[in-house]
Amino acid sequence: MNGGGWLIAGGLHVDVLYRDLDVIEAWVTDARSGRFEVLQQNGYLVGAPTYLPMGELAQCRVLSGTLPRPDFPASLATTAERRWRGNAAVALMFAAAHARLGDGVSCAGMLAAAALAAAHARLAARREWVLNEKGLVDRAGFTAVQPLLAGPGATPGELATTVEAVAGVLGIRPHVPRDP
Repeated sequence: MNGGGWLIAGGLHVDVLYRDLDVIEAWVTDARSGRFEVLQQNGYLVGAPTYLPMGELAQCRVLSGTLPRPDFPASLATTAERRWRGNAAVALMFAAAHARLGDGVSCAGMLAAAALAAAHARLAARREWVLNEKGLVDRAGFTAVQPLLAGPGATPGELATTVEAVAGVLGIRPHVPRDP
């Protein structure tokens, strides 16, 4: 975002966002080739993929004029699914490490990141746009993660059990680092 504001127009709450069109066009070109970055952004736990504006174009309600309505590129579906699954596996690895230390906050945070990354992966594979993380875990069909994260545990054993349960729901094993 380059700027914007929250407005109320005729009782309707409207988010107005400004973006650099040259940057957006470069991101669209990248996405069509299966390339993207993940930007750290307030309100996003695992980050905002740079293909997000393409999803906005595909799903927005045009108030005046016309806009392109891009499909989710097949090459992006392949690379995004692989990258997000990898992010989920790494988050599960760190969740397990935090569980061994009895660090419930960091373990739960990594489990939440794993669930969101896995949800991104699943929706990318289905070639469905994701505009934000609101309801993303449920939309991807990982609703069973919700009660697990509501009470992940307090002891290393309880936390480890939760890590295994979340990994099972996601269908992703924690990453295992290679020996040097």
